Amino acid sequence: MVGVSRGNTVDADGLKPMLTSLLSRHDPDRGRNNKPRKLHADKAYDHPGLRQWVRGKRIGVRIARKGVESSQRLGQHRWAIERTIFWLTGYQRLSPCYERLLRNYLAFLDLAAAMLCWKRLLKITM
Repeated sequence: MVGVSRGNTVDADGLKPMLTSLLSRHDPDRGRNNKPRKLHADKAYDHPGLRQWVRGKRIGVRIARKGVESSQRLGQHRWAIERTIFWLTGYQRLSPCYERLLRNYLAFLDLAAAMLCWKRLLKITM
């Protein structure tokens, strides 16, 4: 799932709408909701109200606390996401200074993801 927000917004403000839309989806093939078991996030999402809201949805919370925990412990889970974002930013058209329309940006994001998968598949088969 991809969530896109405006440039200068707080990351934590987008978490509730994204989780709400994720929880409202239903996979008819599996007959169950796509509810995550845990939420791993960095210190930018450390707000007591946000933690309480996520726990109320019966999702485990693993958010590094400001001034208490190091965000390094979340590294093993965040690495896959950070690596993928790095791969996608290698495509110049995915820079907001090149594409400002949301639908075009998401189309280029889909295209870049397909190209990454194709390149990965070629490496595996050769």
